[in-house]
Amino acid sequence: MKHPYVNDLIDTLGRSGEDVILYPSSSVSFPDFSLHMAKISGERHLLLVGEGASRSGFRGELLSNGMLLCPTTHDNRLILNGLIPTTVPQAFGKEQATFGVGDRLGIATPGHIRALSRSRAKPILAQQSKRELALTGRTYEQVLDDVSFSVFQEGYTGGFGADGDHLKSIEEIREALACGYTMITLDCSSVIGKGTEHLSVQGSRERYLDRDFYVGGRDYSFTESDLNRCVLVYGNALEFAETVYRECILTSGKEIDFELSIDETDSVTTPLDHLFVATELLSRGVEITSLAPRFAGEFQKGIDYIGDLALLEGELAQHAAIADHYGYKLSIHSGSDKFSVFPMIGKHTDGRLHVKTSGTSWLEAVATIAHCDPSLYRRLHECALANFEAATAFYHVSADIERIRPLSAVSDEDLLSYLALDDSRQLLHITYGFLLGDPELRRSIYDLLSAQEEIYFDRLVGHIGRHLHLLGIQ
Repeated sequence: MKHPYVNDLIDTLGRSGEDVILYPSSSVSFPDFSLHMAKISGERHLLLVGEGASRSGFRGELLSNGMLLCPTTHDNRLILNGLIPTTVPQAFGKEQATFGVGDRLGIATPGHIRALSRSRAKPILAQQSKRELALTGRTYEQVLDDVSFSVFQEGYTGGFGADGDHLKSIEEIREALACGYTMITLDCSSVIGKGTEHLSVQGSRERYLDRDFYVGGRDYSFTESDLNRCVLVYGNALEFAETVYRECILTSGKEIDFELSIDETDSVTTPLDHLFVATELLSRGVEITSLAPRFAGEFQKGIDYIGDLALLEGELAQHAAIADHYGYKLSIHSGSDKFSVFPMIGKHTDGRLHVKTSGTSWLEAVATIAHCDPSLYRRLHECALANFEAATAFYHVSADIERIRPLSAVSDEDLLSYLALDDSRQLLHITYGFLLGDPELRRSIYDLLSAQEEIYFDRLVGHIGRHLHLLGIQ
């Protein structure tokens, strides 16, 4: 049924019925005006109706019929946040399962909300790394603006988080916190393994040597060699984490979910390594919400796990037990599409976890394009092929474009199954910055997904829902 204000907008703006949509879930009433989300010719606007509209603080165009039509600007988002607190991100702490769904386009949030509102996990809807921001031409503020407006659009009141993802410096962290982000993922990759033999373990060596650690029904012990290796690999990272905690997290003036990422390295985080890091954090008084180890095998972008499942499960069980013993969540990075390992992750964490996904939502956008406009998909694919080698400077993948069938040999009807192949998925996964950097392609992508947004959202609900189901948190 058409919203009662649609005809007023059509008449006032002189638009056709196809050009004006009001999202029914967004309607909220205040004492002297009502607030709605409208899409007009593909662009979202806030619509205010009532005598108090002009006094609301929102900036926009006062229409001849008394309605106020406002663009989705940053300043208007801040007004929205003041009126509707559930459009402001929050922290969730160490017990609540959380699921990060990065959105490289800024339009996927309604689908994410629909998928995650059916689960036991709380959504981390604003989640971008500095790398992704640079490749997409967006800012922390824009990411959070897009999410907040979408939360309002969907009428979602269940709470969400905002993650400054894979941040490597105090300056980056302060920037994200100043923008209102409620989760910080500290990426220690630049300092892991950069220690020297002169580094010392805080406190006495007796804390580790000639002592057994009983965790999760298992005994652990350190040799002198084990301890020296742990100090050399993680010493600088621990010092950096302590500095960030004291200078940024504790001084932020609000609750922050602080995640430590030690996964962006070549060396696997053994359970003993994890135990060392956890013990040192405790001794330094550093409280983390979650920790992301580097697991055995390969957690590559956009495809299933590569490696020995039995070995992974044995170590995963220990990592989960250590995290539980020290009172924080285990975090799974590059968690997109790891369908073969999700059941064991759910089993051993018992739902006390954080999962980080990003590129899989972009790939569902590409799949939507392949389904709705095969000719546009073919243009994207050719551009991706031309830029694949350059994109590998940003991402480690095992894709071999020589294994990808020539596009000319694939029918339109087979494009979706073609895109589902590992090599094709990784090709499109890592080249998003080049595709969005082409002005004509970027405009075509957004135009198509705006026109077919419900198909895109349905794909996200199904795809993210599969993740949640296999993790046991749906």
